Amino acid sequence: MSSTENKSVPARNLLDPGFELTLRPMRYPDFYERYRDAIKNTWTVEEVDLHSDVSDLAKLTPGEQHMIGRLVAFFATGDSIVSNNLVLTLYKHINSPEARLYLSRQLFEEAVHVQFYLTLLDTYLPDPDDRAAAFDAVEEIPSIREKAQFCFKWMAALEGEGGEKIDRLESKADRRRFLLNLICFAACIEGLFFYGAFAYVYWFRSRGLLHGLATGTNWVFRDETMHMNFAFEVVDTVRKEEPDLFDDALEQQVTDMLKEAVEAELQFGRDLCGDGLPGMNTESMREYLQCVADQRLTRLGFAPVYGSENPFSFMELQGVQELTNFFERRPSAYQVAVEGSVGFDDDF
Repeated sequence: MSSTENKSVPARNLLDPGFELTLRPMRYPDFYERYRDAIKNTWTVEEVDLHSDVSDLAKLTPGEQHMIGRLVAFFATGDSIVSNNLVLTLYKHINSPEARLYLSRQLFEEAVHVQFYLTLLDTYLPDPDDRAAAFDAVEEIPSIREKAQFCFKWMAALEGEGGEKIDRLESKADRRRFLLNLICFAACIEGLFFYGAFAYVYWFRSRGLLHGLATGTNWVFRDETMHMNFAFEVVDTVRKEEPDLFDDALEQQVTDMLKEAVEAELQFGRDLCGDGLPGMNTESMREYLQCVADQRLTRLGFAPVYGSENPFSFMELQGVQELTNFFERRPSAYQVAVEGSVGFDDDF
């Protein structure tokens, strides 16, 4: 064996600046396994049948039609915000080729979600003016603009005092800023905003309406849960490598962030629900969002703040296979995703 082969690889942390290129020796095999698991979940928008949804839409009350219009308007831009952050921030600073494999796969999945939401818009909003208004939601609809501003505020945490983008995570302060970006992305956007939107979809499905929307959402739900869990695993890894980053100040910032996210999502809920619909109103959504926020804080190793219970029985999901059997119209629709499970009852 040559002296070169005997050379030990210097220890590096996940957020150390640089650009690791080789998968051997593999430092983070869990990230690689998550990438492999994600491949099994491949689905396409063409597998989602929205034909019956068109007739269902005609049965909805004006309040319900307003809710659907707002939902698809949010969906139209939400995943694009996530995709931009993946490319511009997470891929750049998570210095692990295994993790970057997963992030590459996630970017593909976000593109599929964007395509699905585009298809929803084209199907649900046949009027070109209505579609244009939906695409301008971040500018034109206050409740969606507030959520977007929340995203931009916390994702912009990775900027210096002068507003310049931090190019390398050289200091502990830089790494804390990165953690705020990552936690906003995982716990608030994918783990709260989208989970709130999914609750409205499953409320319609519990009443036998909009089967196509529920089918596509079911698959998006599975993807988003895996995205969130990957990001939390990144946080866990950083905590093990650099525990001093996780101080009381960071916990307070994350708690404040979750509280702000709940309020932004509640404003969206007020817009969607108005004076309330049968089985769905702002107060129930408040309890649900607070319950979800507590789960995200607990998963991050921080103290919960609300103590609320989940009020929605239709969100007590038991597992991927049960969801598949319940929502899907053809058993083979999710052909590749026949292995593994996600505990939705732990992450609703």
